[in-house]
Order: sequence, then C-alpha cells, then structure tokens
Amino acid sequence: MILPNFKDFPKSGRVIGIDWGARRTGIAITDESREFVFVRPVVVALNSDDLVEKITQIINSENVSGVVVGLPLRMDGTESDTTQNVRAFVSALEKNLGVPICMLDETLSSASAQEDMGRVRRVDIKQKLDSESARVILENALSIIKRQ
Repeated sequence: MILPNFKDFPKSGRVIGIDWGARRTGIAITDESREFVFVRPVVVALNSDDLVEKITQIINSENVSGVVVGLPLRMDGTESDTTQNVRAFVSALEKNLGVPICMLDETLSSASAQEDMGRVRRVDIKQKLDSESARVILENALSIIKRQ
C-alpha cells in the first residue's frame, strides 16, 4: 500500500530507499535496527517492468518491511514528467509488494550525495551517485520516522 506519510510506516525492520532513474536506479538499505544505511549497486533495467521485477526481488531477498522512494519535485514543489514516471513506478511496484511504500521529496538529494562523496573521479560519480542519493533519501526518511 502507498502511504501518504510516515505515520503508519513500520516502526521496525529493514527499509529500502530508492532513487528512481530512467537509466539507473539507486538503492540503499538499512540494517534490521535501522542504525546503519548501506548503499547497494545501482539497478540497470531494460524497461519499467524489468525494473519493478528486479526491485521486487531485492525487497523480498532482503526481507524489507518498508520502502521509501524519492519523489522528484521542482524547486517550487510542482510536479514534472519525471515525477509522473516515479508515481507510475511506485504504482506498479505496489502491485507486487505486501509492504508499505512512502514517497519523500528528494529535492537536492543528488547535490547532497555528491557533496558527501567529496572529490571523486567522474566515472565514480556516474556509477555511485544514484545509490548515494538513495542513501540520502533513506536517511532523511529515517529522521522523520524517528521524530514521530
């Protein structure tokens, strides 16, 4: 089910953070205690069905209790075509899952992730930035969950 906020989000168990991308989708996952967030290799998919299948496999194999997906909004809070693509992905993912999904504004998550990465080679940025962005999204979500 897609939740409108984190009020009814599971209070325990592993959580996956997803930074959707048309080419590469970043992944980060917490440990069971939610004390640590680990980035995972990006998921490269042939199409949206392939992406949903691959993400579903990760969620099932990692025994995830909740999903956080970054929602790309414009700086003024309005939606773009990419926002609609992410909403379509979340809707398709929901049909395959039995765990709650929350979307969280991901504005500036890539900039924050790149800053956290420090000085790295351009090829490393391309390979790692999406999952680092997923980490930022997931850490932001965990902060919200802990405050509630």
